[in-house]
Amino acid sequence: MTTPTQRFIEALRSLKAGDVGRLRQYAGLPLDTSVDGFDIFAGLWWPLRAKSQAAPRREVAWLIGKLYAFRPVPQAAGATLARQVGRHRPRDEKAGRRYQAKFDQLLLTPLARIETALQWALTRIGGEESNLDWVVLTNDLSLWEREETRTRWAREFLGLPG
Repeated sequence: MTTPTQRFIEALRSLKAGDVGRLRQYAGLPLDTSVDGFDIFAGLWWPLRAKSQAAPRREVAWLIGKLYAFRPVPQAAGATLARQVGRHRPRDEKAGRRYQAKFDQLLLTPLARIETALQWALTRIGGEESNLDWVVLTNDLSLWEREETRTRWAREFLGLPG
């Protein structure tokens, strides 16, 4: 049985290339910026929300839609963003410290301003053979205000267990 979040990600992944391209234009912008962007989003989110209150929050779903359009990395269960970003940490000590500081800043960023930091993270992992668990990312951002979410991200980034 699929969850509302899984169904949202499936709907996002099934968008036509033109719709993904149009959605990409709204990076950094609120949902009410354009009727076109709102229509694309409403077609993805509203049918799920009408069936289940457990569908991702509107703000999170809009953010995920824009992030997916920015870098449509294939879905892969278990490939969390923090773990993927941690695997791409530079080996050079100085560059590695700057990279970790950038990730630490992401962890401190409130949800309302996190889009640019997440674009940075997606750029780090967005190579040809990269994968991402979009379902977990959506669920994590839905709970971003909880310290335990960000603590788990820090542990995953560092490659620490549980």
